Amino acid sequence: MNIRPSAVGLPTEPTHARRFGKTRIAQSTALLEDYVELIFDLLGSGGEARPTDIARRLGVSHATAIKTIGRLKREGLAIAKPYRGVFLTGDGEKLAERVRTRHRVVVDLLLAIGVPAEAAEQDAEGIEHHVSDATLQAFGKFLRRQK
Repeated sequence: MNIRPSAVGLPTEPTHARRFGKTRIAQSTALLEDYVELIFDLLGSGGEARPTDIARRLGVSHATAIKTIGRLKREGLAIAKPYRGVFLTGDGEKLAERVRTRHRVVVDLLLAIGVPAEAAEQDAEGIEHHVSDATLQAFGKFLRRQK
C-alpha cells in the first residue's frame, strides 16, 4: 500500500495543536455527557436513575458508575440522594438537553444520507461529542433544506 502525503500538507503548528486540543477536550467531556444524557433519560422515563441501572445501561461496572457519578457531583452536574438515586442539577439538565439535541441532529443527518437507523444511533454516540457548533449548525441547515 502506497500512502501519499495530503496534497494540502500539514497545517501550521498552532492550528494543528488547536485541532488536537479540541479533540482531547471532547474526549474528556464525552463520558460526563453520556452520563448526564442517560440520567436525564432515566429520570424522564421512570423517575429514577440508580447507579446500578446506569452501570448496566452503559456496560460498565457498578464501581465505575459510582466513580463517574462522583465526578458529576464534583462538577456540579448531579446530586445523589441516599436510597433515592442520582438527580441532575440545573446545569446538569442544561448539559443533558444540549447533548440530546446534538445527538438528535447527528442521527437525523446520518439517516438523511442513508445510514441505517441502528448504525446512525451508534455512530452518533461518538460524533456528537466531537462535532463543532459550526458543523452542527450546518447539519441543521442541510436538514431543514431537505424537508
